[in-house]
Amino acid sequence: MNDNTDVLVVGAGYLGQKVAHLARTQGATVYATTRHQNRCLAMAKSGFHPIRFDWTDRRSINNLPLRQLSAAARVLVAVSYDRESRLGRYESQVGGLRNLLSFLPADARICYISTTGVYHQTDGRWVDETSPTHPDRLGGKVHLQAEQLLHAMRPQTPWRILRLAGIYGPGRVPRAADVIAGREIASPESGFLNLIHVHDAARATLAAWRQMDPAVVGQPQPVGTQSRLYLVSDDAPVVRGDFYREIARQCGVSPPSFVDPPADAPVRMRSNSNKRIWNRKLRRELLPSLRYPDYRHGLADVLHANVE
Repeated sequence: MNDNTDVLVVGAGYLGQKVAHLARTQGATVYATTRHQNRCLAMAKSGFHPIRFDWTDRRSINNLPLRQLSAAARVLVAVSYDRESRLGRYESQVGGLRNLLSFLPADARICYISTTGVYHQTDGRWVDETSPTHPDRLGGKVHLQAEQLLHAMRPQTPWRILRLAGIYGPGRVPRAADVIAGREIASPESGFLNLIHVHDAARATLAAWRQMDPAVVGQPQPVGTQSRLYLVSDDAPVVRGDFYREIARQCGVSPPSFVDPPADAPVRMRSNSNKRIWNRKLRRELLPSLRYPDYRHGLADVLHANVE
């Protein structure tokens, strides 16, 4: 990617930090936001320009380097909901995005991180960008509303929406520590998991920015959300039990046993939304190949490191 235009990462969490590192290695000046002052020093040591920013507080907009950003700056919006916030999800996620969009330059190339949780399907069917979205869970509803807000506020400016499957990678392998320790897994064994390695998710972000390169931005932009929307998942949805058994196999431990989680457990509620993500548009238009095309390749990459 021969694009060292300035990068603004709004929400430098697990994915945001990976995107920031990739952009930094390619010569970009990277500004990264955090709500927490104690993270600023570590971010500066990583070569980023740290910014204390809470998008629910319009006063902190003044902290953003809007005048310093180069033309057609690349902006990643990857803000996770703060469960300790006094604000609800809608006020935080949709209201915060509205505040941000009110101030970003019109030529900013925005990549908004959404979720495949906007899909409601429960029968294991394949879904793609054309599938209906009627989410039952609040997180999916709020992301869908944020997507609609982005379209409403910026109908003609360059942006893309990436609906991410479950993201994993170094230091983040769901329930791996329990499998290795031989603890029972409180999770349904059936139902599909849709996953994406953090490195490929970051590559998809950079590819989306490249697709909005100024040479292209000077031409008419796609109209409508669907034309600017991508599902970001690997090539192989996996049955939940098989995923945990693969962790055990690669780590040389006994296969896990499963117990039913409580009826109100988040994992049970997530498993109720049972579908398979079809990534054909991602592969056709953004990433012709994935570094980690399925969970086996991804787990082989990360299980030698410490897992949580």
